[in-house]
Amino acid sequence: MTGFVQFIEYRTSRQDEISALMSDFRKKREESGDGPSPIRAMSCADRDEDGRYCAVVEFASYEEAMENSGREDTGEFAATLTELCDGPPTFRNFDQLEVEEYKP
Repeated sequence: MTGFVQFIEYRTSRQDEISALMSDFRKKREESGDGPSPIRAMSCADRDEDGRYCAVVEFASYEEAMENSGREDTGEFAATLTELCDGPPTFRNFDQLEVEEYKP
């Protein structure tokens, strides 16, 4: 296994606020430099359904993701995210089996 990925699917009419929340979370985490952090995160908008989005968050391992989930700042982030959504977000957890990089 090469890592762990979490998909967060949500609906919102406040995507700009969620984007700002995600950027602020990343900035604060980088500044603190303590504890595990995601390797990368990607935000996606559904082309077929307005208001539906997905965040893809990659971690080095399941263990690091779970340690990250237990952090106070992660809990605060999740609570604020939920407030900005038009219903509860759905969290899906995946073990990464392979990663292939394509050359342009």
